Amino acid sequence: MNNKLHSHQKQELADLAVAAMRERGLEPEFPKPALEQLKTIDGPSEEDGAGVVDMTGLLWCSIDNDDSRDLDQITVSEVLEGGHVRIMVAIADVDTLVAKDTPIDRHAQINTTSVYTSARIFPMLPEKLSTDLTSLNPHEERIATVTDMVFAPDGTLARSHITRARVHNKAKLAYDGVAAWIEGNGPLPEAADRVAGMDEQLRTQDSVAQQLRARRREQGSLEFQTFQPRAEFEGDQVVAIRQQVQNRARQLIEEFMVATNGVTARFLAGKKRASIRRVVKSPERWARIAEVAAERGWQLPPDPNSAALEQFLAAERQRDPLRFPDLSLVIVKLMGRGEYVVERPGGPAIGHFGLAVRDYSHSTAPNRRYPDLITSRLIKAALADAAAPYSHTELEFLANHCTRQEDSANKVERQLRKSEAAMLLESRIGDVFDGVVTGVSKGNIWVRIFNPPAEGKLLVARGRAVQVGDKVRAKLLSTSVERGFIDFEMLG
Repeated sequence: MNNKLHSHQKQELADLAVAAMRERGLEPEFPKPALEQLKTIDGPSEEDGAGVVDMTGLLWCSIDNDDSRDLDQITVSEVLEGGHVRIMVAIADVDTLVAKDTPIDRHAQINTTSVYTSARIFPMLPEKLSTDLTSLNPHEERIATVTDMVFAPDGTLARSHITRARVHNKAKLAYDGVAAWIEGNGPLPEAADRVAGMDEQLRTQDSVAQQLRARRREQGSLEFQTFQPRAEFEGDQVVAIRQQVQNRARQLIEEFMVATNGVTARFLAGKKRASIRRVVKSPERWARIAEVAAERGWQLPPDPNSAALEQFLAAERQRDPLRFPDLSLVIVKLMGRGEYVVERPGGPAIGHFGLAVRDYSHSTAPNRRYPDLITSRLIKAALADAAAPYSHTELEFLANHCTRQEDSANKVERQLRKSEAAMLLESRIGDVFDGVVTGVSKGNIWVRIFNPPAEGKLLVARGRAVQVGDKVRAKLLSTSVERGFIDFEMLG
């Protein structure tokens, strides 16, 4: 057994991430002009005056990953008469400190997204902004764009409007802690416990979010469970890989973001303005999706139908939860990638197949996604009845560019996840693992082992037939950290 250990594992992974960024046309470092501009920004936006409402007194909170420092959104709720509930979502106003076509903006426009690897994060904006001056940090006043939504007792959106405001995050919370409390498996997180009334806030928000989720699923929203492992370090050593769990707190934020993005899209359309939308169009490979369902004894209609697909996915999740992430992955790949498109006033409406929503923009993460920063500028111009900051031609170019760069960023993150797994496993050559076959294509067979959660290539004896979903015992033959390769041999 090979017990070789690197003392500089984290640095090695960080170097691999930099190389992968460059290879994919992404810039890992901020250029000098951007750093010079950064020196001139010495505090958060003090903008005030007409059109900026004071909402600092409300019980706002943020819910994000344990280690998130770039807080893009905070939420608050209010129970109204007759069973109606107001949900407000405040989104960081990055544009107040990063104007269009300034050096920091130009760098953000090149990468278009923050890239997250376990050894190093490549933020779209300098951390002085994204984790501080434009982040909705706890106990700080910040300027934000607030989407104010009132939901009827049946979960339908009764009315909505958008305004600019000053806000104050009263509690920074994390998904896992909030979810444990909501589900009755843990105490109210300390940051929430210190704020009178925050427990009721969270209960109300969870209740509305679950209702919105149920409505979307009735309308055919697809519930996936994809494979999202993350490496954990002790010092510089990779010591574990953990799978991210979907939970009620993640669902809460997801539902409010979907609702906010819908309001944003309809607001811009109502103002007769173009917008950038994020869509997954009807799957071109529906016939193959129907075949996958038929292999499991399920008949899908001949034309793309998200409600029928969601019924199939829900049934499979219940029948075989262990293999459901792998089925999810197959369907996600067959649906095709999401892309950014421009919707022009009076043009055809473009729906988002996977979310069961017709109007969907990206607007809720301007610290980490460039399309959201573009949308923020479009909204502010519309609120002020000013000319749009982008021409239709510019938006078309940026939509295509953002799609390409986001694909590149995803590939960098995926490549690094493979290298992390190879690093964790390199001392375990010869060990045997339980796994499931996740792919068979072009003569290659892929296996996912359960503990640690990692994927690799499976060598199978000539003449042995295996299918996706087969459970196998696999012996680890070799790893390559640099290339992200892990090779197993099937036993038995």
